[in-house]
Amino acid sequence: MLIKPLYELLPFSYMVIGCVSIFLLEPNYALIASVVVYLYGAHIYNLRSKNRRTDAKRKRKSGLIPETLYGLMPFIYVLTAVSFYRFYPRDSSTLFALCLITYGVYLILRRSSYRHHRLPRSIS
Repeated sequence: MLIKPLYELLPFSYMVIGCVSIFLLEPNYALIASVVVYLYGAHIYNLRSKNRRTDAKRKRKSGLIPETLYGLMPFIYVLTAVSFYRFYPRDSSTLFALCLITYGVYLILRRSSYRHHRLPRSIS
């Protein structure tokens, strides 16, 4: 069993390893593996996030996008930005990548404000 600080950092470390690998590796199979590692970290983060939701179910809005895709949207924005920056290193794509990363991080922080792990209540 892992200690809590290390356990909490695992999804982020997967995503960072995936992003850094996209920048550093050249072969196509390595890039595909990097994307898979990144999306795996995002998936683990979403699973934990769903477990830690504290907002009331009646306040949640149902949308047209499936829940899995909706949960991955901020991470897809960041992955798209990293891909733009890696494969199209032009001035306009750098600005667009910066905007996508900013919006993706904003969504992640906004969603994390409603997700805190609750301890079970003790019956007294």
